[in-house]
Amino acid sequence: MIGKPVFKTIVKEIGKEAQEFQSINMLIFFGERAPSALRDSCFIISDHNLDGKIKKGMTLKIGKIDYQITAVGDEVNTNLQNLGHIAVKFTGEKKAELPGSLYVEKKTFPKIEVGTEVEMF
Repeated sequence: MIGKPVFKTIVKEIGKEAQEFQSINMLIFFGERAPSALRDSCFIISDHNLDGKIKKGMTLKIGKIDYQITAVGDEVNTNLQNLGHIAVKFTGEKKAELPGSLYVEKKTFPKIEVGTEVEMF
């Protein structure tokens, strides 16, 4: 049994270029108030209530796939709470190079559709 998620949302919209970031093992989440200039590059998520701090060693679940979180940029918690915005890098890096990026283990890239659930616990 897993604990209560510190973050839970669903994908509401997929920007027409959002899938292209898979080629660099990355995806971008942004809340519903994403600026129009960035919308095409993002997976737009519903309201984003962060109920705790995201930390290294936790799990990011996208659909049915679990990813261990390997590093958390300094701005991830603030950006997620305020904007619903983070970049997720599927590289397994142990040190956060970018402040707004969440790093997870390198494994199968998730298939994301409208309605896909996203959780962190």
